[in-house]
Amino acid sequence: MANINPFRSRRLAYRAVEDTPEDDDFIHSIQSDPLSYATSNSTLLKPQTKRDTLNGYKKHLMEDALLAVIILLPTQNVHDQPGTAGPPQEIWTSIGIIALKKDGPGHGHHRKSSISIDITKPHQNHGYGSEAIEWVVDWGFRKAGLHRIAVEAFSYNPGAIRLYERLGFQFEGRQREAIWYDGDWHDLLTFGMLDREWKEQQQKKSKKGSSE
Repeated sequence: MANINPFRSRRLAYRAVEDTPEDDDFIHSIQSDPLSYATSNSTLLKPQTKRDTLNGYKKHLMEDALLAVIILLPTQNVHDQPGTAGPPQEIWTSIGIIALKKDGPGHGHHRKSSISIDITKPHQNHGYGSEAIEWVVDWGFRKAGLHRIAVEAFSYNPGAIRLYERLGFQFEGRQREAIWYDGDWHDLLTFGMLDREWKEQQQKKSKKGSSE
């Protein structure tokens, strides 16, 4: 059964990228993290100005993505504060960005896309990336009617490779020595998932849940 709120997952929420100073600052903070940049971006690693971020990465999110959202984590509930009353209200903290690439003109009938994701350093290794990827895959197949979703990883990022395989993405190919990073050549790996594979995965989860 689909979530009542399609823009929520178990612990996270998702909202559109806005033209606000707050979103500009958040997106730039991600682009300014050299480790995050190096593990998710194949362009030349160099200090990013805010203009670089707004004219490059943010423009790509706003114009070239089928879906681009800020990943949010609840940080506080009014009932946690002494003397508060009324319905619960959540305060959200931006912890990342996830997007699905939009195919170019004349290619929409292929119904395919690819994922990009960035999680801020303090919120890594908590399972938020896994949860966000599962959510965006669900959205892509269930809401957008995609047939295939891909994701890429650099060979020097074994954590990402293990994550994609654990989530059910199939290894599809390797571009040998396609990435120059930190004084050496590295491979670019592609993983993919088809809609029927995702449906089979959901059926297995449903059966497992009903048997427990």
